[in-house]
Amino acid sequence: MTETRNKNEIENLAAFALEKALEGGASDADVLYSEGAGTGLSMKDGEVEESVAGSTAGIGVRTIMADGRQGIAFGNRITRDAVRELVEWSLSNCRNAEPEDGVMLYEGSLVEDPEISQNDSRISEITQKERYQFCEEMTRLAAAADKRVVSVRSAAWHDGSGTSYYRSTKGAFGWERGSSASCGVSVLVRDGAYTELGGYGFESRRFDELDIVKTAALAVSKTTALLGAKSIATGTYDAVIEADACASLVDAIADLFCAPEIHKGRSMMAGMLGESVASSCVTLVDDGRVPWKAGSSSWDAEGVPTGRTVLIDGGVANAYLYNLQYAYKDGVQSTGNACRGLSSLPDVGTTNAILLPGDETPESLIGRVKKGFYITEFMGLHTIDPVSGDFSIGAKGLLIERGALARPVSGVTIASNLKDFLRKIVAVGSDLQYFGAVAAPTLVVEDIVLAGE
Repeated sequence: MTETRNKNEIENLAAFALEKALEGGASDADVLYSEGAGTGLSMKDGEVEESVAGSTAGIGVRTIMADGRQGIAFGNRITRDAVRELVEWSLSNCRNAEPEDGVMLYEGSLVEDPEISQNDSRISEITQKERYQFCEEMTRLAAAADKRVVSVRSAAWHDGSGTSYYRSTKGAFGWERGSSASCGVSVLVRDGAYTELGGYGFESRRFDELDIVKTAALAVSKTTALLGAKSIATGTYDAVIEADACASLVDAIADLFCAPEIHKGRSMMAGMLGESVASSCVTLVDDGRVPWKAGSSSWDAEGVPTGRTVLIDGGVANAYLYNLQYAYKDGVQSTGNACRGLSSLPDVGTTNAILLPGDETPESLIGRVKKGFYITEFMGLHTIDPVSGDFSIGAKGLLIERGALARPVSGVTIASNLKDFLRKIVAVGSDLQYFGAVAAPTLVVEDIVLAGE
């Protein structure tokens, strides 16, 4: 949204909604408006397979009663009459809700930090011709990278932008705008009787961080590396976890520090603050103010400024993540981690979950391992029991023999406990990489039991 008239229209509708909410009996209310547009193109073996474009806009109204009841209603019609109906529905839902402790609004101002930029004008200038050229070039590069590539199953590009506006009866109001783009390639490779399907993709808020040459090359190299993968003998190995696979693990761990999970008995981190929960080389932070990253913003879904929270400090559980309600329950300050959709009440979520890097390169870490397993992919991380920490997940990668990567491996299972797993981390690499809103380096975990042949 760039036209002043349109911005004024939304601001006036939000003010109207708040006015009607108070007239209807609410003690407080807030409004969240969101709009976005996106375009995508994908090719299969050089032929356009899908070309899509779309936009959406919606508004959500939350009303709050003095006794802690709250209700939400949302819609896609952005008119005065539609907003009046939304307020009525929100009030109805509010009256039928159960009272809760700590339901409140932020009483400060929304201040946009220019250092936390989310919008790259170059992304909004991308033409359909350019999208076609990007996909065509990724297809050509992937097909030419290795003679074992028999099909470039997908070469895809997507870009989009969005705008949001927040306003509350406490006087907080502000606009935020963001953009992002992504590119990805998947290939089918064959060598004799062996075939493998795999790929690589990357997303960023900055156009100049997207590298279609690197994307095509990694899609092919990662896939061909696993050609002919077989299981290995059941036994104890040192595991070197590639940054990409490590990021998926970091994402699962960070979620365990969200206050609602703690309060509802759904996290193994409950009651662990000040206790050792991982190796001393592990420091995990949640940081919503890293410039240009997917989870960054000046404020959260309640208008509270985002911040940096150290979840694990040198292996010791240090803090939980909060929105206003759960911060009130625990007698602490919100960490700026409220998340909310147009149709949902505020919850708690991570912003950018980051496992801080160490000093050694991945090559150095691999070189130290005599008998090990280089993990490039986990399968089934969502099955980790968040309370006990028990898990049994699949993994793919490469065997490590005498400090060098050897043959490809698949068909193995890691059955362990997350608490034990975190304490067995012995080294963290220097190669910090972002994968969306999660950042991780390579890490080494010793004495992991792998179930294979």
